[in-house]
Amino acid sequence: MFKNHPKGLLTASLSNMGERFGFYIMMAILTLFISAKFGLSETTTGYVYSVFYASIYVLALVGGLIADRTRNYKGTILMGLILMAVGYFIIAVPTPTPVPNVALYLTLTCFGLLVIAFGNGLFKGNLQALVGQMYDTPQYSKFRDAGFQIFYMFINIGGFFAPWIAIALRNWWLKTNGFDYNAALPELCHRYIETAGALDATNLAKLQEYADGVTLSGVPVADLPVFVNNYLEIFNRGFQYAFMAAIGAMIISLVIYLYNKKRFPDPAEKKARQQTAQTSQEDLQMDIAAIKQRVYALFAVFGIVIFFWFSFHQNGYSLTYFARDYINLDVINIDLGFTTIKGAEIFQCVNPFFVVMLTPVIMWLFGSLRRKGKEPSTPKKIGIGMGIAALGYVFMLLASVALPDKSALSGMSAGALEVMRLTPWVMVGMYFIMTVAELFISPLGLSFVSKVAPPHLQGLMQGCWLAATAVGNLLLFIGGILYTSVPLWACWLVFVCACGLSMIVMLLMVKWLERVAK
Repeated sequence: MFKNHPKGLLTASLSNMGERFGFYIMMAILTLFISAKFGLSETTTGYVYSVFYASIYVLALVGGLIADRTRNYKGTILMGLILMAVGYFIIAVPTPTPVPNVALYLTLTCFGLLVIAFGNGLFKGNLQALVGQMYDTPQYSKFRDAGFQIFYMFINIGGFFAPWIAIALRNWWLKTNGFDYNAALPELCHRYIETAGALDATNLAKLQEYADGVTLSGVPVADLPVFVNNYLEIFNRGFQYAFMAAIGAMIISLVIYLYNKKRFPDPAEKKARQQTAQTSQEDLQMDIAAIKQRVYALFAVFGIVIFFWFSFHQNGYSLTYFARDYINLDVINIDLGFTTIKGAEIFQCVNPFFVVMLTPVIMWLFGSLRRKGKEPSTPKKIGIGMGIAALGYVFMLLASVALPDKSALSGMSAGALEVMRLTPWVMVGMYFIMTVAELFISPLGLSFVSKVAPPHLQGLMQGCWLAATAVGNLLLFIGGILYTSVPLWACWLVFVCACGLSMIVMLLMVKWLERVAK
């Protein structure tokens, strides 16, 4: 696989895989952890999740500016790894649950997330710049695309295994303390505490049913307050052990990076050469009108992809809550002896799995069409990708038509909830469709930006691509509001419309975008 590629590609890929492994552990459990730890609603959790996810991309632009200004790319990458480990440590430190002071401990958690986001901003883009420079020599330049595909594949290998580790650690700690995993229990326990035990008869019966099967230190649970407090404490402590695993992954990445740091090229040297070179002929020949057209075209695409990321990154938010509430998780209960693999987080491994499996298929498809002279242009591929994303939410809409609203679940008995739940294949099918859409949009969008951006605005336009992604992520909280306040089919219909209208607009602009890109 690494034949004909620079020697530094493997070590850079391993460094990135370890970092992404830790990051995807956190993303698999983040929204569920915040809800279970602090008793926050899905909507309130969404505000934290949206701001955090947006800040990752905004701070990636800041990280690039810092590296450019200091000309210390390797040091900036190193500092990013250290800061991410510190951020995970802040979140991983065990704290009591139920939380005695929600405002204090939630602020501490948000501060840890900010540290992680800033460290990610220092690390991610600058490591990609380092990998890019490995292919600047004539010996390796023709293998650049394949090199980045390998690099991207390692990201998704880490992303595939991360949810398994997160679930295994959380459920191991539950089992060690005599509990079983139940996705509905944390919310029900918090409601019991908030109402001082004054739950309605249906929910009180459900809670008592769960408690009756539990013993603590070999003694049956005598009362519900003991059960509720202990379950929340153990459940969330298991989450925090998963964050500790993320620290371990960061340390591995740090060791790999430090051992190979001297072997990596220095992007600062390339930057200096570019600044001392004369203005390129392409810059001189491009008039103001052409530059404006290119910028307008790029911002049109940026506007489209906002709606894709707004829809796609629901995978860690409203779609994860849907899996928790409506999918039969008992079907995927894998007993490993010391722990079990069971939980809504497991579906977070499906997207990276399909990325690794489908990337060669998509590349073959485009290559086959290219040889026949029928390959769609990049703008048309992006438009098709938006249509595929819309189909994903059409699939969810159809699967949800007969389901009760989220607000109705609390009044249903345990037996009725079990009968209502769907097969896990619903989530697998959804993530398959969305992964195909991702492969039509994300890498091709980056390609379009690099091709169309005027030479002297390359860095700025790449930054605007990140900003568009950030805006899409900042809107993620809308998914939680819809999930909890409207019928499920209406929630998914909003995403169908967002992606479908974006597809129509993109396809209407195709001829103009193709003309500008020539």
